[in-house]
Amino acid sequence: MNKREVFKSAVVALSAMLFMTIAFAKGGAFKAQYKSNELLVKFKSDVTQSEALTVLEDMGVDLKESLGLTFGEYYLVRTDVMISFDSAMTAMSGHPSIEFAEPNFLYYAIDDETPMEKILRETYSENLTMATPTDPKFGLLWGLNNNGINEPDRKGKRSSTKGVAGADISALKAWGITQGSSDITISIIDTGVQYNHPDLEDNMWTNTAELNGKDGVDDDGNGYVDDIHGYDFANSDGDPMDDHSHGTHVAGTIGATHDNGIGVAGVMRKVKMVGVKFLTGSGSGSLSDAVKAIDYSIKIDVDIMSNSWGGGGYSKALEEAIVRAKDSGIVFVAAAGNSSTNNDQRPHYPSNYNVENIISVAAHNSSDQLASFSCYGATTVHVAAPGRNILSTVKDSEYAVYSGTSMAAPHVTGALGLLLSNEGSMSLASVKERVMATSEYVSSYRRKMISHGRLNAYNLLIDRRPERKMPKDSDWKELALKSSFESSHPYDKNQTLSRVFEVSGAKYIRVVLKKYDTEERYDNIVVRDPVSRADVESISGSGDNYKSDYVEGSKIEVEFKSDYSLNMYGFVIEKIEYVPGDKHLAAN
Repeated sequence: MNKREVFKSAVVALSAMLFMTIAFAKGGAFKAQYKSNELLVKFKSDVTQSEALTVLEDMGVDLKESLGLTFGEYYLVRTDVMISFDSAMTAMSGHPSIEFAEPNFLYYAIDDETPMEKILRETYSENLTMATPTDPKFGLLWGLNNNGINEPDRKGKRSSTKGVAGADISALKAWGITQGSSDITISIIDTGVQYNHPDLEDNMWTNTAELNGKDGVDDDGNGYVDDIHGYDFANSDGDPMDDHSHGTHVAGTIGATHDNGIGVAGVMRKVKMVGVKFLTGSGSGSLSDAVKAIDYSIKIDVDIMSNSWGGGGYSKALEEAIVRAKDSGIVFVAAAGNSSTNNDQRPHYPSNYNVENIISVAAHNSSDQLASFSCYGATTVHVAAPGRNILSTVKDSEYAVYSGTSMAAPHVTGALGLLLSNEGSMSLASVKERVMATSEYVSSYRRKMISHGRLNAYNLLIDRRPERKMPKDSDWKELALKSSFESSHPYDKNQTLSRVFEVSGAKYIRVVLKKYDTEERYDNIVVRDPVSRADVESISGSGDNYKSDYVEGSKIEVEFKSDYSLNMYGFVIEKIEYVPGDKHLAAN
């Protein structure tokens, strides 16, 4: 029996375990995508390279690449038709010399809600103040300066959407303190950057040691040939030119040039941005290229990494790469994801790794509400930032409007760049705590993120910490309703029920669902502020004695809507709870 036959027979008994290893992400239940027949393998620290190569040869897998990273030696291997991927994965996971083996997961630029359309080349003029950049399209950057009527539509024209004036990152006030610094270096780990875009080229990082041009020589001896403006790990060359647009859009939000007579302006007037491409023109990239991109960013000593991508399952290799960045004092800003799901329950990577340097960013819209597409998480997402209908730079020296947490994350990256420009070196713990504590408190974000708020760059710079208007548990009083509010049991198809409850003089109010049992995600009990018409919480599924999120003020509205399919028990509300104001008379 030859080595491959021995190897195949040894893994038969273990193969049943593989589905749990690959199909389920750590802490979640979705099938992750990965490169066919490719594995990333890390051997234990006492195994030499020659011993490792011998093990791989004995296993009958082909070595595709050795990744000599700053945080360890990894091996990218490929299985073949004689040794199945499943068998190799299972056997390697149990081999005494191997620390871990995992699929070469695929990651994606976090999809934009809007199509990638070029905007019309027209100038939108506003009454600009002296403190406002003169860039002709600045008036459409509601994320930097929201006047309530300046959200763009998909084509870059002013839309009819009414926003909330001031629901922005307070960029104009922040710029009165600092507009950034060329000493701050940020790596855009993405689809690349159009580094010669006229609105970006002045703020691109340049590796002066490689300025002899693309001569095929590693002039600075850093292991990367011709990395003048960064590196392309998707194609293994020194040209990180963006052939997709996603990374260029991210870069424009962070650092598009101010007052140059064209286009937009970034959160930072001065910065050095590095194009670190690992996502291809189709917007996808592999785990092996992702860890190399992070490692490269560590080697060139960046201050912040911008990461508007996600996918795959839990990866030990990716987590180790981020930990290495943490050990080097680098902030890792990550988009929270666009699947409208709770990251506490269904993890999104890389934003969900529990590493000190990660700041996970949700997206809010110009109306100061969490964007409909945005992921959230009361214990896993840190802060919200502008992410719907964001105008920025794209490839071919153009501009376009995209939506997504991909667009929110660079607002945070840029604001942190301003912070480091102003204060110099800070501990990662201090940076993370400060961005959350100085965020602008918004009641509708209470159960959506750790900070309960959205990014405010001015607060961040002056360390102003807005009050969190949150009542204590002991403050709540109970009030029985004169008549219950409930659905029929079971409820009807396409049913709508609503009721407004009021306690005169109450400071806060919430409802208590004695019982609810609805078709999850399709039949919902919505808790709303009847004054602002803002939805506070949507409840579905089943539970007992559930206390809803609260509304500030004396009134709260509950609306139930069912669809045309399953009819379940429904709900019952027999009491409400309130926090008294200075004067109150209970009524309902």
